[in-house]
Amino acid sequence: MKILFLGDIYGHPGRYLIQEHLQRLRQEFEVDLCIANCENLNHGRGVSQNSILQMKNAGVDVFTSGNHLWDNRQSLDFIASCREILKPANVQESALGSDFYRFQTQDGKRCAVVCLIGQTFMPAANFPITVLEEILENDLADEENIFVDFHAEATGEKRVMSLYFDGKISCLVGTHTHVQTADEQILPHGCGFISDVGMCGGHYSGIGVKKEIVLKKNISGMPERYHPSWEGLEINALFVELEKGKTVKIQRIKRGYEQAKSSPAFATIKG
Repeated sequence: MKILFLGDIYGHPGRYLIQEHLQRLRQEFEVDLCIANCENLNHGRGVSQNSILQMKNAGVDVFTSGNHLWDNRQSLDFIASCREILKPANVQESALGSDFYRFQTQDGKRCAVVCLIGQTFMPAANFPITVLEEILENDLADEENIFVDFHAEATGEKRVMSLYFDGKISCLVGTHTHVQTADEQILPHGCGFISDVGMCGGHYSGIGVKKEIVLKKNISGMPERYHPSWEGLEINALFVELEKGKTVKIQRIKRGYEQAKSSPAFATIKG
């Protein structure tokens, strides 16, 4: 089974990139399943119904998330109703979103997707190892292919998760830092791993936010309203191929794109 995972899609620039280029990436890698982290879809904070539907129409099948999933309160009912939106399974049980999602292609290929959140420098959450063990034993015991997005700050915490679950899951990818790491590998028992897939959006920025804003905020010490950057557009993603529950191929993707004249920010960037 061939899977494309898109790093955190940040705001309108990130959505623009996916709408413009995802179908070509799907064709290039002959993708069976496309997963994307959606927690920054709506102006960098949370999701909206329209932004999720845009990404679905562009070719995203399943959405993982993180600590910003619920930032847009107007979308809470939609999150509760959309089974393809995964919350981190180790947050409070009452939090909205699915704990896991079983995906199946028309020709019968299957993969279960799970999302978890880290505990280091992150909001309070249950111990991710225990929660994932329970899901694997109680809910996904019949699934061969299992893909996990571990949304965490600390590289060491992500590494420990991959080592612990090597041989129990097919692939574990890190998200949250918006910076793609160069440590993709297949572990000894077949678990694919990368510390962080990165971000889809404007990379000449402060992890997606216009550089002028983050510079002003850090120099003045005062809060600022964030706006997504349209400069340095990149898609950061990971391609993995699974066979019998193991990763047999892993490839980091880092694609830069020119700004199209028809895009909303063309005048701002070129002018």
